Amino acid sequence: MPELVLWDIDHTLMATRGLGGQLWAAAFEQVTGVALRKQADVTGSTERVILRETARLHGIPYSDELFTRFAEALGTQHVQRAAELREHGHALPGAVSILTALTDRGIRQSVVTGNVRAAAEVKVAVFGLDSYLSLDDGAYAEDGDERPELLRAALERTGVKAGSAVFLGDTPADVAGGRAAGVRVVAVATGRIPAADLLAAGASTVLDDLLDTAHALEAIWA
Repeated sequence: MPELVLWDIDHTLMATRGLGGQLWAAAFEQVTGVALRKQADVTGSTERVILRETARLHGIPYSDELFTRFAEALGTQHVQRAAELREHGHALPGAVSILTALTDRGIRQSVVTGNVRAAAEVKVAVFGLDSYLSLDDGAYAEDGDERPELLRAALERTGVKAGSAVFLGDTPADVAGGRAAGVRVVAVATGRIPAADLLAAGASTVLDDLLDTAHALEAIWA
């Protein structure tokens, strides 16, 4: 039984069904004064990397100060449009059941996500998942560029060794990040990446979805 279960958010626990992109575009224009024409590939990336590459596509110099202002703007967009997010998005089927089962077994849970923290907090709250997750133990876009950095940050905050943690995510970047950090990865094929690709990336197990709570728990225990 692991001491710590860490969750990616988007397409692993929930889906925003396109609204997330609208909020991102609004925050980008607010801090740069430039309307978003094209966003850099977001699959498995952190907001810091996405902003840096998207700014480059628009000829805008990137800086840590720009990221700080963007993170604040993106968080504010999520707070202001939380009701709309609740209406358009949803927790993935089975997510609450698995979170509940792990909580009932005394397993500590948090998130490792490329989202900025303020946006992550809104997302898990509007879909009723926040009560299962110790968000202070998690890691967010503010903590680094890549998944291994984020996972190591979460492990340091919790004092849990990598071998006693499990990470659930939906992209090859999640899988690679977990492997680099020494954390076992259970991949979930609920995003854009087929199960075969997640297995090929090195996931210890791949779940097609979260509907079978018993099967998911077996994968996490393994």
